[in-house]
Amino acid sequence: MENAIEYIFRIILSAILGALIGYERQFKHKSAGLRTNILVCIGSCLIMILSNLLYEQVEGKTNADPARLAAQVVSGIGFLGAGAIIKEGVNVIGLTTAACIWVVSGVGLAVGAGYYIIAVFASLLVYIILEILSQMDSWLVPTDNIMIKIKMLNDSEKIKEVYNTLLKLGLKSKNFSVVFVSEDIVELNILMFNPHKLKLAEISAYFTSMEGIIKSIEIH
Repeated sequence: MENAIEYIFRIILSAILGALIGYERQFKHKSAGLRTNILVCIGSCLIMILSNLLYEQVEGKTNADPARLAAQVVSGIGFLGAGAIIKEGVNVIGLTTAACIWVVSGVGLAVGAGYYIIAVFASLLVYIILEILSQMDSWLVPTDNIMIKIKMLNDSEKIKEVYNTLLKLGLKSKNFSVVFVSEDIVELNILMFNPHKLKLAEISAYFTSMEGIIKSIEIH
């Protein structure tokens, strides 16, 4: 293959750009992290290269469109992105991660087609957007809101006791979800409104001796 080195460079570059976006997702402990984004980007790049090579072989012999194979990536990647979307109670999480997978596939296609500047610019822009907007969350969310995470035994009565204790402290629930860590262990994620501006240490102290809690309470 005459341009073997060029194609290898494209695949390596796609891996690097996919890793850039994947690192941000991995750092935030999202479902589709470093490896997923790298693989999606490499796969998209490979398919785009294949599309171009197939077109070169049949050029002038048929009306084949080299974009048809690559187009299947854009639609097919939706199935992978759907796997990153999870519904917890009334909340839907994973939409940003799914969008990242979709964008990364586009980056891979751009690299595979040889549009390096566009691919690099898009990757940097996505990374900057993810970082800046995640930092803005702390500005947009009122300081009177606190997120409480408690890992405890899967006991409905104990869970109810924890919830009622928070209400007795004067906190008002805005969102409550239960994540099953294992068959016997759950993690409570509770977004509360703190109108009396209680100190985090005060809230945590109420749970230090409570039975069923297997990990110190985390408050953000």
